[in-house]
Amino acid sequence: MSNFTLLLKALLYALNKIPVFTEFMPRFIRLHPDCVSKVQTLLLRNGFFSQADFAEHLVMSQSTVSKFLNGQKTQRDYFQRMCEGLGIDDWRSVADLPNFTQLEPDTPKVLLEPDIERRNPFPIAPPSSSPVLETPEGEVPLSSPFYIPRPPHEEHYFAEISKSTALIRIKAPRQMGKSSLVTRILDRAKYQGDQIVYLSLQQATQQAFTDSDSFLRWFCNSVALRAKHSINVSAYHNLVAMVGSNLGTQEYFETHLLPDLRQPLTLGLDEIDIVFKYAHIYGDFLGFLRSIHEAGKRSHILQNLRLVIAHSTEVYVVPIDLNQSPFNVGITIELPEFTHEQVQTLADRHYLSWTSVEVDRLMAIVGGHPFLLRLAMYRIANRDITFDELTQTAFTAKSIYTNYLRRLGQILTEQPELADAMKEVVTVDEPVSLKSEIQYKLEAIGLVKITSEGVICSCELYRQYFRNFWGV
Repeated sequence: MSNFTLLLKALLYALNKIPVFTEFMPRFIRLHPDCVSKVQTLLLRNGFFSQADFAEHLVMSQSTVSKFLNGQKTQRDYFQRMCEGLGIDDWRSVADLPNFTQLEPDTPKVLLEPDIERRNPFPIAPPSSSPVLETPEGEVPLSSPFYIPRPPHEEHYFAEISKSTALIRIKAPRQMGKSSLVTRILDRAKYQGDQIVYLSLQQATQQAFTDSDSFLRWFCNSVALRAKHSINVSAYHNLVAMVGSNLGTQEYFETHLLPDLRQPLTLGLDEIDIVFKYAHIYGDFLGFLRSIHEAGKRSHILQNLRLVIAHSTEVYVVPIDLNQSPFNVGITIELPEFTHEQVQTLADRHYLSWTSVEVDRLMAIVGGHPFLLRLAMYRIANRDITFDELTQTAFTAKSIYTNYLRRLGQILTEQPELADAMKEVVTVDEPVSLKSEIQYKLEAIGLVKITSEGVICSCELYRQYFRNFWGV
């Protein structure tokens, strides 16, 4: 056999080992949704307590690192560098490359879930020091390692916010992560080139709730201030004097605010359930939001306004006219509880050497409720209480959940019909049948779950607490 023939065979053999791409490799790529939470876990596993630490290590901007870790597109060379920095040898194994079906390697060992007997992958802090923790209150910062994505929900919301006249409504009981998700949707809108404004109705003064005119004036001025728009007070007042606050505010957005910004505006409105305390205001305000959203289908300028609205479902305890609100337009996001895998990830990020046994024991008490889980892990990781102490005192007066549970008890005390129904739920161990209106209100508060067989208590914490609360 000639040298040429041997060389040709060697070349053909080598070519057979090289994947044949059906199209050019994209310049911008992102993490596969199934790998986002696991890659985020690697941040702490590799000794980086924040995204800022990782960015400094790579000599890279924190915004680039944040996009990477939250499943947003980044330049391919940056993506590769960050994978290498986290110990992922084959970056393709975690990349979202749907067009390269021949490149489907097994999950890299660095991302494999350990078995039940595994040791915690994070080094447990010695007694002389403590891990870097975050108090579980309010929204989780963008750079926080304690934010747990809930795929595929985030990707769906991120795609929706890129559409003209988008209206996204996020609903859930209190402390389920609504504000944290609003922040991340706004961050995605900023990445796509929008002007973003975050406004919590908690920031409104009591005077703003005097009447609808006062509230819409506060709203318009607050949005303009946050958007760095110099509001034309006389023009706004003239419009309101001519056609009223609702139409006048809408007209001001269309003829002054949005044209002045010269870019789409994504407006995040948080805690809007506060307005339901004021029966003389909420109808007009929600009617305005609905009207300005619908007007975007006819107005080229108003197409540049996107709305992200977050509210607690506890608002459903109060009668609402859905035909005068934005609550039946746009897309609705109902935040789910954490899964077992997500709870395990959260425990790892708190430097807790838990196996499935501990995760199951805690979830048996509080279910997958994000705040209740984070509070337990924070107190245990901070050495305020041991795991066994927490499980033994969770239903007693010494419970770390006392303040949280008292608030729920107050809601039921003010709603006797709901209290009577909840007594029935916690007294028996099987599903019960309730009137539709009652069961949906209890579900909105987060106290029960509705199954095909009937209504059951959301978690054992609520069952035991209210049994003791009512002495049943």
